[in-house]
Amino acid sequence: MVREARLDPEVEVIWDDFHAEVNVPSEQLRQWLLTRGSGEEAFGPDPDLDLPEPGRRILAVLRKRKVDLTPEDIEVMREAITRIRELTAEKPGRGNADDEWRHALLDLGHDVLVER
Repeated sequence: MVREARLDPEVEVIWDDFHAEVNVPSEQLRQWLLTRGSGEEAFGPDPDLDLPEPGRRILAVLRKRKVDLTPEDIEVMREAITRIRELTAEKPGRGNADDEWRHALLDLGHDVLVER
């Protein structure tokens, strides 16, 4: 029987918070980032390498299992949680109709139109 490696309880909380805040599935986030990163010279031989930051790093974390997280991944998760919470707390007067605000959140993998 394979035993699951024990994780630091703080990592468990960060994992849960990250997946609560990043509410866009990984493939949808990838497609969004490809759209955002498109331009005359945006696409190279490996499209994932040309994705805008920090979305590319968030996408990489979404593709991992908890037991495979690195300290850098945990920091990406912390930063994403913090930034998403900051942006959602600063909801503009136009709300969800404010494309710049909504796109900034989508770049982080959070869609304000998705119900929690």
